[in-house]
Amino acid sequence: MIKKAWEALNRRCATCSKVTLGAGIALLALLVAGLFMGAGAAGLAWTNTEGFCISCHEMRDNVYAEYKDTIHDKNRSGVRAICSDCHVPREPGAMLKRKVEATFELYGHFISGVIDTKEKFQTHRPEMAKKVWTRMKKTDSLECRNCHHENAMSSEKQSEKAQSRHAKGKKEGLTCIDCHYGIAHQEPDGPGPQELKVSKK
Repeated sequence: MIKKAWEALNRRCATCSKVTLGAGIALLALLVAGLFMGAGAAGLAWTNTEGFCISCHEMRDNVYAEYKDTIHDKNRSGVRAICSDCHVPREPGAMLKRKVEATFELYGHFISGVIDTKEKFQTHRPEMAKKVWTRMKKTDSLECRNCHHENAMSSEKQSEKAQSRHAKGKKEGLTCIDCHYGIAHQEPDGPGPQELKVSKK
């Protein structure tokens, strides 16, 4: 069947003008490129789902279990932030870069068994947290700002203590993650984000 179709295409093309043949090849190339792009976009979207993120026991039994019932999971407004909201940038270039980094992390952590038990996970937790904090400090907590827009914050609805701390943090050049860490996951032992010396992009 494929052979017959190929022979019929050859006969057709033999009588086509160069313009028609060129247009046909260009159309076919666009179709193939569109299929690849569609499949790629679908793949990227799938790897941003909560189901994908917690499909391994290392994430499901550790950080996801901690996330359950936090303010990012359940709250009065019903708006949820899932794993990818905080751990994957939304800009295409930055997102693709993060996906490539994550692919190498998958090998390093899951295939080699570095964090395959709760004890191993806890041992490596400070190092993993430091990587996330460093990335967030470099982007001025972009992942937080995807949902929390500074110009939409109502300081009148914040406590005096919160207003004072936000003003102080802004004056000192701090970013969200410097103070707001350990919200969705347990704080690891050791120094926090404020102790990390990182230059922002």
